[in-house]
Amino acid sequence: MVSEKLTGNAIIGQSGGPTAAINATLSGVVKEALKHSEIKEIYGSKNGIDGILSENIVDMRKILHTEDDFYNLECTPAAALGSCRHKLPSVDEKETYEKIFDVLKKYDIRYVFMIGGNDSMDTVAKLSEYSQIADYEIRMIGVPKTIDNDLVGTDHTPGFGSAAKYVATTVSEIAMDCAVYTVPAVTIVEIMGRDAGWLTASSVIPRLYGQQTADFVYLPETPFNYDCFIDDIRELQKHKPNIVVAVSEGIKDENGRYVGDGTQSGVVDNFGHKYLAGTGKILENYVRKQIGCKVRSIELSLPQRCSGHLLSKCDIDEAINIGKEAVSIAINGESGVLPIFKRTSLTEYKVKIEAIPVTAVANKVKHVDKKYINEKANNVTDELLHLIAPLIEGDIDIPKTHGVPKHFVIE
Repeated sequence: MVSEKLTGNAIIGQSGGPTAAINATLSGVVKEALKHSEIKEIYGSKNGIDGILSENIVDMRKILHTEDDFYNLECTPAAALGSCRHKLPSVDEKETYEKIFDVLKKYDIRYVFMIGGNDSMDTVAKLSEYSQIADYEIRMIGVPKTIDNDLVGTDHTPGFGSAAKYVATTVSEIAMDCAVYTVPAVTIVEIMGRDAGWLTASSVIPRLYGQQTADFVYLPETPFNYDCFIDDIRELQKHKPNIVVAVSEGIKDENGRYVGDGTQSGVVDNFGHKYLAGTGKILENYVRKQIGCKVRSIELSLPQRCSGHLLSKCDIDEAINIGKEAVSIAINGESGVLPIFKRTSLTEYKVKIEAIPVTAVANKVKHVDKKYINEKANNVTDELLHLIAPLIEGDIDIPKTHGVPKHFVIE
């Protein structure tokens, strides 16, 4: 429902894990905000909600001056405004919220745009709820991002397409490298994905085009069975000496225990999530013990989300557009919502942008449907790959200086 015109200033924050497209969304929000007379000043909050709490705020009008500035920002990976993983308390604990709203009122903030994932939408939902308690008219808008592609309610998330392109390309290159030898060997590639296997599934997109890629894929959506894993390798080794395996960092055994638990510190973030790593190394040692062949593990780690040299044009264009749409939604009177992509055709790639409540997304996970996982739970179907493939299409002309990418930095 459209409410009366609301005039004031806007603030934008970035939170959660960075992506190669999150700054494109930031650019889209600023570009659209500049078009509306209702929005006077445009601020950036350094390190998400922490920047509001500490008044670490920058003037985006003084930072982005030219079209080249915007383009350079759009091609820069990581979060230009910095990020945080700050879990807000219940709205019943008013002290934190009173401090936040004192700052918002001081700067006459009437529009808040928080670019983030599942946990960030928890922040938007709580701020939106408290704005009603505080009786302060303000539009709180969540803007989606995550390489994990695990936000419910949306066909996909900005940042996923570029990460998927990097993973698909890198795993294919690894498979090409492994294929030059005839000595039996297993290479295990660990890919990000705590609870959802979208990114790991994308590793085998090159299979659609007859290219080398992983032979087996194991996702968090199905229990990991060590015996079946070894049987899979032994059976394939009868026909192929060099085997490449793609595994999600968050795969669990039949008892619900992370495969990589033995190598982890046990430390959790503010949202209770364990820091995951070491799954590939555990499986490397297991294969070495059970089979005895040459084996290595490769953890793709941060490059999956910070590699800006393999940007998907589809991803960057959509990231900009969803940022713009977030502003339009706010200007039209909505609050406590986020824009999402809805696919409108299965015969050709088409999407439209709609708005849904942040409460429908916050702290929830969109899993890979098990219909896209094969019967042995060691690979994914071509049907799933055809759904993901359009998201990695197109290339971006990356700004460079002296042969290396030129990154836009906000001091």
